[in-house]
Amino acid sequence: RGIRVGYTPDVLTDATAELTVALLLAACRRLPEAVEEVKNGGWTTWKPLWMCGYGLSDSTVGIVGLGRIGQAVARRLRPFGVRKFLYTGSCPKPESAAEFDAEFVPLARLAKESDFVVVTCALTPATQGMCNKDFFGRMKKTAVFINTSRGAVVNQEDLYKVLANGEIAAAGLDVTTPEPLPTNHPLLSLKNCVILPHIGSATYATRSTMAVLAAENLLAGLRGDPMPHELVL
Repeated sequence: RGIRVGYTPDVLTDATAELTVALLLAACRRLPEAVEEVKNGGWTTWKPLWMCGYGLSDSTVGIVGLGRIGQAVARRLRPFGVRKFLYTGSCPKPESAAEFDAEFVPLARLAKESDFVVVTCALTPATQGMCNKDFFGRMKKTAVFINTSRGAVVNQEDLYKVLANGEIAAAGLDVTTPEPLPTNHPLLSLKNCVILPHIGSATYATRSTMAVLAAENLLAGLRGDPMPHELVL
């Protein structure tokens, strides 16, 4: 119908990467669970293994989708003492990977060797349902799974089963299917699953920049000028 479409690329990379790291730490160090223990009286005397989780130091981090956000996540995780980065995607990205000495590997190997799996890929027919029973079955029992890409990349029934059965340690999700996730969804009953309401871009600065870009696109379109960021089909 000749309708022009503007969009707001690149503005949420840093905010989403920061949120991804926060979600990873919340899941692996059991922060929501620990906060609840303080509130409900579960915090009593010191116990050697109470509230123990998993740390990033000397770990292997696997990133599914080493695009702008994936690289920004790796950049933030490296100072935590990560020993090795693995990544997978549609093709190797040697120039991007060089900054982190990251190794391009098949998805199955990434699942098998990673202590932390971080999903930051695009949702495509190839990635839909990619994180499924077979994928989770290859992961370590001590591994932590994080998804800040799109909910449909994950088979949530399979994720629930492996979390409930202790086949992986924990998961953190900022995206689900559907959104909002129903309050009676089985994943919400699990202590080892941290779920956020898709707030990857939710910083004041990021949302303000998005709004300004949207307005600039709109005004340019109304004037018949080139949009600062136009989707060309």
